[in-house]
Amino acid sequence: MESIHLAVQPRTIIGKQVKSLRNEGLIPAELYGHGTKNEHLTVSAKEFNKVFKTAGSSTMVMLDLGKEKKSAMIHDIYRDSVKGDIMHVDFYQVRMDEKITARVPIEFVGESPAVKEKNAVINHSLSEVEVEAFPQDIPHAIVVDLGVLTDFDQSIYVKDLAVPKGVEIQVEGDTVVATATEPLPEEVAAPVETVDMSAIKTEGDEKKAERDADKATKEE
Repeated sequence: MESIHLAVQPRTIIGKQVKSLRNEGLIPAELYGHGTKNEHLTVSAKEFNKVFKTAGSSTMVMLDLGKEKKSAMIHDIYRDSVKGDIMHVDFYQVRMDEKITARVPIEFVGESPAVKEKNAVINHSLSEVEVEAFPQDIPHAIVVDLGVLTDFDQSIYVKDLAVPKGVEIQVEGDTVVATATEPLPEEVAAPVETVDMSAIKTEGDEKKAERDADKATKEE
C-alpha cells in the first residue's frame, strides 16, 4: 500500500490559546511514542479529515514535519461534544522494526443467501478486532463475506477471518463475528371490538329524555 502523507507543523501555542489555531482552520496535535520526546504540532483540519477518512486509526501515516518524516498512527481524536468538530489529535510514533497492537475495523461485504432466500436476520457481534503486527503490515480493514451464511444459526467466527501474513488477531478464535438468525415472529394484532353505537345513550340523550318527560307531565 502506498504511504499516506500528512503535513504537520511545530506548535508553540499551548493551553487555552489554542482556540486561535482552530479559528484558523488548524487542529492542535501531539506526537509521542515509545522512547521518543513529545512534540506539540498543528495540522490542517481539512487535510487531516481527508487523511483520517482514508487511514482511520489502523493505518500508518507518514507525518511530514519540515524535512523530517515520522511514521505514526492516529491514536486518539477528541471532538467537541456538541458540534462534533475535532478539537485535538494524538499521534503515536511507531518504529518499523517494532510490533504494535491496533484495533482494525471489520468490513462486511456480500449478501447472505439465508437473508435473501429465508428472510434471516444477520446479527453483527463484532465491529472491530485487535491485532498485533509491524506497523506497515496492519490492514486498513478486515473484510468478511456474508455470502457464507446460507442457513439459520450459522455463524462466522474470529478463526474464520482472513488476515495478511504477519498479522496476529488478539481475540479468541471462537468469538462470534456474525450470525444468521430466524426473524422474530410478527406480533398478532389484537382483534378490534365492534361497538353498537346505537345502543349507547349519551349524557345529551338522557337529558333530552328527561326534558321531554317533564314537558309531557306539565301539559297533562
